[in-house]
Amino acid sequence: MSVTIVLGSQWGDEGKGKIVDMLSVDADIVARYQGGANAGHTIVIDGKQYILHLIPSGILNSKAICVIGNGVVIDPVALLDEIAMLESFGINVKNRLYISHKAHLIMPYHKLLDSASEKSKSNSAIGTTGRGIGPAYIDKARRIGIRIVDLLDRQTFLEKLTLNLKEKNDIFKKIYGYDELDSQSIITSYLDFDKKIDPYITDTTLFLYNAIKDGKKIIAEGAQGALLDVDHGTYPFVTSSNPTSGGACTGLGISPISIKKIIGVTKAYCTRVGNGPFPTELNDSTGEEMRRIGAEYGATTGRPRRCGWLDLVALKYSIMINGLTDIALTKSDVLNTFGEIKVCTDYIVDGKPLKTFPSDIPTLSNVEPKYTSFEGWQQSLEGIKIFDDLPQKAKEYFSFIESYTDTPISFISLSPDRNDTIIK
Repeated sequence: MSVTIVLGSQWGDEGKGKIVDMLSVDADIVARYQGGANAGHTIVIDGKQYILHLIPSGILNSKAICVIGNGVVIDPVALLDEIAMLESFGINVKNRLYISHKAHLIMPYHKLLDSASEKSKSNSAIGTTGRGIGPAYIDKARRIGIRIVDLLDRQTFLEKLTLNLKEKNDIFKKIYGYDELDSQSIITSYLDFDKKIDPYITDTTLFLYNAIKDGKKIIAEGAQGALLDVDHGTYPFVTSSNPTSGGACTGLGISPISIKKIIGVTKAYCTRVGNGPFPTELNDSTGEEMRRIGAEYGATTGRPRRCGWLDLVALKYSIMINGLTDIALTKSDVLNTFGEIKVCTDYIVDGKPLKTFPSDIPTLSNVEPKYTSFEGWQQSLEGIKIFDDLPQKAKEYFSFIESYTDTPISFISLSPDRNDTIIK
């Protein structure tokens, strides 16, 4: 039994797509376990850029089967657009993509609720992507969500949709002053969607169970990052699902005993999109330089990412809650030109170091980060294949991260390209 989880160990955007794509060369199955089209995994192969939102990154390797698990919420428009995009690049999707019949659907009213709610919150907005992810998970928890399997029975679908629309239209009209949504157009479009995706739908829980029993190599791919986890992240500035390793079990229906390795993808610095505390954020020319060099703009929204030094306190917390066995360090090339590089090693509050990562927003928003400084290597790392061939200053920086976190760095990404990675 061999399941490897690949997840984001920070606030998302760590470069998971590249790592999953690279590892999927030797994988039989790549399975996405949570989130929705609010994710954006960017992969660069031979200079060509692919941005995936729902379909697992392993789809770019022709031998890998890809699974969208029951923990994912699916936007039909985004999914069909993504399939069409891949096919336009000559990438075969048919007979290589399976979608759980238990996955919940994002409906038009979810997107409208998402954007309307954010607008009404003003200063207390979370900073969502507006893709309807949160409202879809709310309906799932309230047990009124519509699943893909519901499309198979027209009467069941109509009954659920009618009840949901009555409630949602009341909200749109009475709270937000919006026009009511038309049920007939939604029914028509979703039944048409059902016909188009029917070849992909299967019982993915059973499929993965049999694959694990047969000794297949499986990669479980997370979206967003551990510090955005709805239970363990910087609540309420979080996503609506569980990007942490535990989410892989519920989001795919696999047993914990089948998991053998958990890789935390970690940037060599930190970024965050949207609102919420960010202890090492740099609101200065250094932060601007990181954003410029790293092209730090959201793959899904295009929003500029907030940038800061690597936060080892937060990373160590992420290692604890995920049980990380390995770190995949990405975007180290962004630091190539910096004369001084810092890492946060302690949080100070009222002159005293904190013993744990704070769970409350007021404390986390007011910590004073304590830094350890390193002299930068100030040269390109591109093309280096062996750790020992790295500049001494780069080796010192990477080795310090390993020592502080007590977790091996097994992969070091030196550029966006798939092949430009040191495997230790």
